[in-house]
Amino acid sequence: MLSVRISLVMPTWNAGPLLDEVLAAITALEGTVFDELIAVDSGSTDGTRDRLCSAGFRVEPIPQSEFDHGATRDRGIAMSTGDVIVLLVQDATLQGTDWLQKMVAPFEDSDVAGVWCRQIPRPKCQAVLDRRIRGWPGRGEVVSKRQLEQGQKLSDLKPFDQLMHSAFDNVASAVRRTVWERFPLGPRRFGEDVYFGKRVIEAGLAIAHQGEACVIHSHDRTAWSEGKRTFCDHRNLRGLFGLVGIPNREALKGALKGSTEEHVSYVKSLKLPPELEGPALKWTEDYCKWQCWGQYLGAKAGANPTGLKGVFFRWLGKRLERGIG
Repeated sequence: MLSVRISLVMPTWNAGPLLDEVLAAITALEGTVFDELIAVDSGSTDGTRDRLCSAGFRVEPIPQSEFDHGATRDRGIAMSTGDVIVLLVQDATLQGTDWLQKMVAPFEDSDVAGVWCRQIPRPKCQAVLDRRIRGWPGRGEVVSKRQLEQGQKLSDLKPFDQLMHSAFDNVASAVRRTVWERFPLGPRRFGEDVYFGKRVIEAGLAIAHQGEACVIHSHDRTAWSEGKRTFCDHRNLRGLFGLVGIPNREALKGALKGSTEEHVSYVKSLKLPPELEGPALKWTEDYCKWQCWGQYLGAKAGANPTGLKGVFFRWLGKRLERGIG
């Protein structure tokens, strides 16, 4: 068994009652446990800081205006002393008292730079999101490792394969400190996790997905909010990998039709009670619309166009990224 010092770093902001469940799961760990608990809090006003302190966290307060997905996590990691740093979000609940032991185990391989785990959606998650979360990146319950072959370059791969090699998710992950010192997460307004993944893969290191560990995590967002997040995601993926899922208006038209037909059919196949099916179908139709538009416009923004187009997409990006956690 690998013997290392382990730190937990968690950004927080008005975590609400769900935080008690998250803290209880952290406290319930057995055998392999955290050596220190650190939270970087962006101006909570609902008692989040007091509950964190009561659970043994060291809390670093910052103004909400300073929050940055990459830099805020970097700040917490810099405060920590662990050889391995676990990154968790405030609404992800660890499953099992041996969760941490499973997450640390892949670091016995010296090539492993980071580890991430499966997510299970919460019971009230929308059906199409439930299916997406359970299917990404796979349902296997084994450790899988992604690393370039000797002499291979990430740029040799197709854009989607580059993404799959670099996939990483800071909902619940762990990073090796010595690697983080070479590849800090930020500053990064969005997608700091896959940005980290890309750089460590390019450096010849490995990322492990720990399928035997999982957290319960999902959001109850509006379809419009999901679309905003998709815009930011695909803007990021175009910039990092050149990935373009919907390249033009003709493809957008086809994606809107095909996506709606597929997802509506799936929701209908669940045979939900009428009082649940109606709202679920309406949400799904809206979700398909904003997902497709998000992919299409996000990829255009990620190309960093110049001139008036560039001005427009920079303005649009600032508007759509507001409130995305």
